[in-house]
Amino acid sequence: MAWHPPTPFFYGWLVLGMACLSSATGASVSQVVMGAIQVYIVDDTGWDIGTLSIAVTAGTWLSGILAPFAGALADRYGPRVLTTVGLVVVGCALLAISAVNTNTPWPFFAAYIVARTVSNPFLIGIVPRAATVNFFRRRRGVTLAINGMARPVGGAINIQIISLIAATHSWRASYGYVGLFMMAMTVPVFLIMRRTPEEIGMLPDGDRPAAGSESTPQSGERRAGRRAQAGAQEFSWTAREAMKTRAYWCIAGTAVLAIIASAGLGYILVPFLVSDTGPGLSNPQAVGVGALGAVLAMTTLVWGFLADRFGPRPCMVATISGAVLSGVFLATGVHSVWTAYLFAVLWGFFSNTVGTLEHMLLAQYFGRGSFGAILGSLGPLQTTALGAAPVFGSYLLTFTHSYSVVFIVLMAMYAGAGMLIMLAKAPRLPPRATQTQAEPGVAPATV
Repeated sequence: MAWHPPTPFFYGWLVLGMACLSSATGASVSQVVMGAIQVYIVDDTGWDIGTLSIAVTAGTWLSGILAPFAGALADRYGPRVLTTVGLVVVGCALLAISAVNTNTPWPFFAAYIVARTVSNPFLIGIVPRAATVNFFRRRRGVTLAINGMARPVGGAINIQIISLIAATHSWRASYGYVGLFMMAMTVPVFLIMRRTPEEIGMLPDGDRPAAGSESTPQSGERRAGRRAQAGAQEFSWTAREAMKTRAYWCIAGTAVLAIIASAGLGYILVPFLVSDTGPGLSNPQAVGVGALGAVLAMTTLVWGFLADRFGPRPCMVATISGAVLSGVFLATGVHSVWTAYLFAVLWGFFSNTVGTLEHMLLAQYFGRGSFGAILGSLGPLQTTALGAAPVFGSYLLTFTHSYSVVFIVLMAMYAGAGMLIMLAKAPRLPPRATQTQAEPGVAPATV
């Protein structure tokens, strides 16, 4: 287990690269990619879009149910096993999709639901983020931001590749090629990925354990002191201990409110932009506004640098405040194509990084030993909120008949998320912290 491919740089960067690649590949079954390729499926099979949406929704909700178990497994077995298993399962499911016929949609449903259920926690969310947290501490903000960008960037790349193959060959061929690529990825993933840096004789951020500390205790103590200054050992909470704190539930509430507000606004944004009560944009212009907001997810890296410098909690307060002001601007000041694009820039810069900052704050407060289990415990809440957001926004619009009222209500929910994060102060360490000084991640904490 101590063997690893030699690198001229800290090995964690290679682990992060593989985690990002798995996230980008897993995005091939995301909602964004399905939204782009569904036209080819419908034209070929005669199925309707509503039928396909059932598979997307079912896979999303089942991934939330799987999330707590995936988190516990991530802490115990790490990305080497789980990412490999995820690639095999999703790859086989995509190969099965490439072989379905048009007589009935049920084989497609079964394969797609399996692929989406497994890809979210194993390839996109919990497992790669747990690996990132385990290998980095001082640079967690930047590295989690890089990992967070992999899904939207990977989704944008997947849309182009899959759509091109679907247009020139068939949508079945596009899924088949992606499935084969996933199967090929299992080899480098298994060779490269590791659970913690301690498995290969390192510490987070590339700090090396002191050699010969037993024979030269004074020298070892000095080296240990230098390592403590560079990255002091952090206490690792268990998931049960974390769930007993106010900070955990404030972060959970922030996640739910922010997801409903953001996803609800995103669902009715294009209809508002093309409506008579809105700026009256054309369909291509409205889609361009929405796409620009998604592309600006790359600004997450900026917030990652700021989080490493000032901490994730102040950055969350800043991003949520900016998102609220952006939403108010949408409700009151967007009357032309230029103001719509200005909103997209503001909204993309402030709203896209809230989820990543939540993960940074969880790691800062609760350590890395049970990070997967703690993050996974939020999965059911987050996916429920994600599924409820479009329904909430749509029915609110039906009841009020006013886009402006809907936007104000959603921004009030966003403001509530900001208030919760202001209450999410660092919790006091549990009594167990005074009884052990074990470095988290060496031996997984009990969930």
